[in-house]
Order: sequence, then C-alpha cells, then structure tokens
Amino acid sequence: MIKIKNLTKKYGKITAVDDISLDVEKGEVFAFLGPNGAGKSTTIKMLTTLLKPTSGEIFLDGCNVAEDPNKTRRSFGIVFQDPSLDNELTAYENMQLHAILYGVPKKVYVERIAKLFRLVELDDRKDSFVKTFSGGMKRRLEIARGLLHTPTVLFLDEPTIGLDPQTRNHIWNYIKKLNEEENVTIFFTTHHMEEVERYGTKIAIIDHGKIIAQGTIKEIKERASVESLEDAFIKLTGKQIRAEAGDASKNMMRTSQKLMR
Repeated sequence: MIKIKNLTKKYGKITAVDDISLDVEKGEVFAFLGPNGAGKSTTIKMLTTLLKPTSGEIFLDGCNVAEDPNKTRRSFGIVFQDPSLDNELTAYENMQLHAILYGVPKKVYVERIAKLFRLVELDDRKDSFVKTFSGGMKRRLEIARGLLHTPTVLFLDEPTIGLDPQTRNHIWNYIKKLNEEENVTIFFTTHHMEEVERYGTKIAIIDHGKIIAQGTIKEIKERASVESLEDAFIKLTGKQIRAEAGDASKNMMRTSQKLMR
C-alpha cells in the first residue's frame, strides 16, 4: 500500500530525512515513531504531497506520489496534529465542504456523511457548531472527515495528543473499527507507546533522519533485549531529552536559511 525507496529530504546542507526505505502492507496499522525532530513530520509531508523529496521514490496505492500528486491526494485522508476544522461551521458543514472540495457527488456524500457520523457517534451533534465541541469530539469529526472521500490510507499525526485516557481509548476504538470495517490502512505517529503496543501491527523508528529499526513489536523488543516497547524506544534512540517538534523544525529552517545565504 505504501512503498518508500531511498527517500531523502535536504534543506541546504541539512539532511532532515536520510535515505529511508520501508513498506506498509494493505490493512496494516503502522506506527511511525521517533523523538521530536527525528524526521517524522517531514516524512509525512512528503508522503502527503506537501513537500517534494530531494531524492528517492514514494508509491501510495500503486501511484507515484511525485509524478501524480493529484491522484495521490484522492487516495489518502489525513488528520493533522493541529486542529484543522472550521469552528464557525457546524459538523455537517465541515463534512460537506470537504466533500465538495474532493468532488464527491451530493447523492454519494449525503449517505456517506450519515454513515460516518454514526461510526464516530456524532450523528446527534451534526448540526452543532464545532466551536461547542470538546477536543475528543473534534478529533472524532476530523477522523470522519478524513474518511469521507473513501481513501485507502489514513494518516494520523498524533491523533490523541492532549486527550485524557478515556477519550484516547474511545478514539482508538473508532480507528480500529474503521480499519476493520472500511479496510483502511492506518499510518500513525504517537508518543504514547502503550497505544502502539495495543493497536499497532508493525513499527518503524526514525532518528536523526534515518530508520534505525523496523518490524513487529516483538521483533523491536527482542532487538533491544527489553520487555516493553517504551524501554526499547529509549534504548534505541537514547535518553537525551530532545527539543519540542516545533522548535526543532524552526531551528532547522533557520539554520538552513543561514547556510543558503
């Protein structure tokens, strides 16, 4: 479903993603892990056509991402780390706008929206303004919106960030349900290792722009000779505290700009 071959992204002399390769099979719940500033967000931006690679190839559902970005965009949905809903619109209006932007016919999206609202248990709030929603409700709506145009892959960038344990559990129940019922491949990032152990099927760990480990949860733990995934992650990536992801990106861009002057 996703094939990455020797993917590299450079900003001037800085290499954010360094010659990575990985495969994600159809129907997998694939966890893409790494410390802040490791290259996760840059990789996802290339996978979702927001950034052009410096070199290498990406294939998504058989489509070459660089050669046919428009077709690629129709094959995936994405839930960003930061909220992307319009708070001044109702839940239904947010969904309807997305359907129109993706060219989904009205007779199709009306039925599809109703089904997705039932899936994420928001059918009783479809006419409520998004600004009245809790964080968990907004996340559920974003997931429903990401599925509206029937993608084959759903990218989730820290989908449960800032949510309490109960809401996180509910969000993952919805994700697993759509994975099973819609046969959607899930590609997600998270810093909650227990989420990966509970729901992930395979893992890749990126650090300093390179893939340092990939395989099943069992294989990763055996490689690190530890019993928990969190201990394996720390052993493989080190104990040093990293900069916040946003700070790391800003520092990289500032350094890159200096080098290119």
